[in-house]
Amino acid sequence: MSKQFLLPDLGEGLPDATIVEWYVKVGDIIKLDENLVSMETAKAVVDVPSPVSGKVLKLAGNAGDIIVTGTMLAEFEVDPSLPQRAEGQDTGHHHGPSVGGPSGPTTAPAVAAAASNSQTAVQPAPTKSEDAGTVVGAMQVGNAVVSEAAVAVGGVKAVPAVRAMARKLGVDIARVRASGPDGTVTMQDVKQAAADGSAKAGATAPAPARAGAQVAPAQTPAPAARSTLSQSGKPMRTQPPGVAATGQPEQLKGVRRNMARVMADAHAQVVPTTLVDDADLHAWLGKQDITARLVRAIVAACKTVPALNAWFDGANLTCTQHPHVDLGIAVDTDDGLFVPALRNADMLDGNGVRAAIKRLRAQVEDRSIPATELSGYTISLSNFGMFAGRYATPVVVPPCVAIVGAGKLSHDVVAVMGGIEVHRRMPISLTFDHRACTGGEAARFLAALLDDLAQPN
Repeated sequence: MSKQFLLPDLGEGLPDATIVEWYVKVGDIIKLDENLVSMETAKAVVDVPSPVSGKVLKLAGNAGDIIVTGTMLAEFEVDPSLPQRAEGQDTGHHHGPSVGGPSGPTTAPAVAAAASNSQTAVQPAPTKSEDAGTVVGAMQVGNAVVSEAAVAVGGVKAVPAVRAMARKLGVDIARVRASGPDGTVTMQDVKQAAADGSAKAGATAPAPARAGAQVAPAQTPAPAARSTLSQSGKPMRTQPPGVAATGQPEQLKGVRRNMARVMADAHAQVVPTTLVDDADLHAWLGKQDITARLVRAIVAACKTVPALNAWFDGANLTCTQHPHVDLGIAVDTDDGLFVPALRNADMLDGNGVRAAIKRLRAQVEDRSIPATELSGYTISLSNFGMFAGRYATPVVVPPCVAIVGAGKLSHDVVAVMGGIEVHRRMPISLTFDHRACTGGEAARFLAALLDDLAQPN
């Protein structure tokens, strides 16, 4: 009897995931709950375990291919002599109907394996079966992805996020020197190997030279010649004829794929309006934590004008104002934009804010942040000025109704008591959903924020 395993929802309704690495190949025997594949979503890199024990008949795609949630991930020939999950035990796995079993042929056609071209995503196939849930792993109750754990694959012990980073940086993880507990390869180990070039993927150790033998100088491979043709032999063109074009289109994956969807939805749903002004920091005493002061000022403004610390339901035209402040802080990475939530920001002092932000950034960088910490914030902050830019029109992501943007600090000439002085100032941009807030509320919110930032400490 064969059984199809459909890609489960790996986190809060995400529509697809990208294959990072298969732990098996067609023809292998795998046991129940052994790791089948490592998948990258918009929020994490997770190992997906096998729902059965048996022989692998089919795998849907190669590393880099995008698999749509609910479509075939793998097909197995179930081995009744090996441990199987008890019939009726709810694990939350998505799996298709049995093929050739007592109930007869499957009612859903198998989804063809994804093409090796990573630009092609597997499209969902029609099905008449219903899944019991969306939890990955042998769990009776719950709604979370099974927690990451370092597992040994090919003799190397590492969590999925570390394996994904090694693949991205071109590092052979089997050659990385492990510094973690019990010989676990850590994220820092991979980054160090990438920096010093000690474990390049595909590299081989040089053979020992025989005595008296002359060593030939290393040959540097010639760079690939550029071509005006695509891999299919046709002229590359991403713009209308007559316009010079370079490069080839690439499929968005993981975080950037989700970011594109979120931004499009926000643009379609929100009625954005932006107010800008400058916070005068001339009265600040000594060196202060700018981000901590921004968080404190936003909290003060939320208490003064709660209408912007709220969620708006456009379908039902309801607005929920929050008594607490969970601040979403935009974190820019090479993989795309993350917005982790700084929980209970209204209860943290400066040291607490700094410690929490440091923890969130570290979790984002090594992709270990729980999916629950990337949603549920009540208002957000984009501190883009740490790179460049003075004013902006940040995007409000529903159900939130406001986002604060902090621009690059500058020294400006200002008029003071009939004279002029040079003051340190911070540009502030406030974008709000005009369906949920009035212009007066937004202006009062901005004024309260500027007043708090103007305080000496």
